[in-house]
Amino acid sequence: MNRRSFVTVVALGLVATPLGADAQSRGKIWRVGFLSGGARPPDGAPPRPLREALQELGYVQPQNVVYLGRWADAKQDRLPGLAAELVDLKVDVIVTVGGPASTAAKQASPAIAVVMALVGDADGLGLIDSLARPGGNVTGVTDQSAELSAKRLEIITQAVPRAARIAVLWNADDRGMGMRYREVEKAAHALHVTVQPLGVREPDDFNTAFSAMTANRPDALVMVTDALTLLNRKRVIDFALVNRIPAMYEASLLVEDGGLMSYGANQDDNFRRAATYVGRIFKGAPPSTLPVERPGRYYLTINSKTAKALGLTIPPLLLLRADRVIE
Repeated sequence: MNRRSFVTVVALGLVATPLGADAQSRGKIWRVGFLSGGARPPDGAPPRPLREALQELGYVQPQNVVYLGRWADAKQDRLPGLAAELVDLKVDVIVTVGGPASTAAKQASPAIAVVMALVGDADGLGLIDSLARPGGNVTGVTDQSAELSAKRLEIITQAVPRAARIAVLWNADDRGMGMRYREVEKAAHALHVTVQPLGVREPDDFNTAFSAMTANRPDALVMVTDALTLLNRKRVIDFALVNRIPAMYEASLLVEDGGLMSYGANQDDNFRRAATYVGRIFKGAPPSTLPVERPGRYYLTINSKTAKALGLTIPPLLLLRADRVIE
């Protein structure tokens, strides 16, 4: 083979390889698994922001992508079986909500990429080696939820300056929620307030927690959000309103439902960021090489209507700091 023929063959090979891979990718129907510890939505589909963001990246249902969702309805023991179902369905990636769901997906198959969307403290939970080098098959977005729990306690004490005892409601069976509770305890010591611990493990435990607050009324409440507490959020919001207990939550959707205030990341943004990870993985990027991101911003949401119902005047400076005030 002369030099000109050799160069021509190499050039054609360099061009042909990516074109062949791209053609194969175009003909593939990608299978996106979704695993959550929470309740199944009425439409039985993964969150709309995730699907819309993937559509913007060129993944249009049902042309070249299908979604396969599984929800545990706050029953953590179901998650390993649900993750195994997704593996059997031969999904290409599993997008997760919650630490337990992420753990189940990670353990179900080391060969399937796991993209975290709403997961706190992934490094502390051992889901990843580090933010910069996650290793293994897990990547995506994670909150520094333990640190945020302390910030939420600080904000509710600013909203209720007279607060001396703060009730904390959390899922005592969830390791990640336990981490957040311990951070609240540390922050309470620094803020010179007392914590009233209210660990729950199942829906019936909420009545016990309500009875404890009725017998020993706290000045404010912090609810740590996971699948169990989110599933029972209406009960908590209604109890706090009837008993005029100012409450801090983690997500703005609880404030939209009538809660007093929340401080946390925009969940829709997290799902959109998760979609970019899915897109990169579909293009061949190993999840172990994709650094895990933290949300770039956290939002304070206040429901002024609820504040009035509680007979609470929110300090003007705190209202000015709010990113959103629901009238």
